[in-house]
Amino acid sequence: MKKLLLLTSSLCLLPVSLTFAQNNIVNELMKTYVTQGASTADIKQGQLLWEKKFTNKGEFRERSCSSCHTQDLTVSGKHIKTNKLIKPMAPTINPERLTKINKIEKWFKRNCKWTMGRECTAQEKANFLVYINSSTNL
Repeated sequence: MKKLLLLTSSLCLLPVSLTFAQNNIVNELMKTYVTQGASTADIKQGQLLWEKKFTNKGEFRERSCSSCHTQDLTVSGKHIKTNKLIKPMAPTINPERLTKINKIEKWFKRNCKWTMGRECTAQEKANFLVYINSSTNL
């Protein structure tokens, strides 16, 4: 009986602990971006940047983050070139999101270059991060 109670309690607290861990990661990254020149992160600017269309050199197709990830961060997306399924970006729907700094930085680097044709600035990363982190509250 005690084991069942402990297991049930642990499962109930899991979402709270994941949210706490995600917030710590987001806060840590925000501090890094400020030292790199970012000012206050802006959710609305993150959303506008998420939906903005970019045309890369030598390409005819416009791309945006929402081209693959969709405008609704609580649903799955699909890569426009490979058709690979992309799990939802919203951390409350996909608890794997925003949990590892090196993974976040890796995907920022890869996706910014692919979508925008360059790496994101610290300010852009900060804006994206607060937008993604608050995606279930919009």
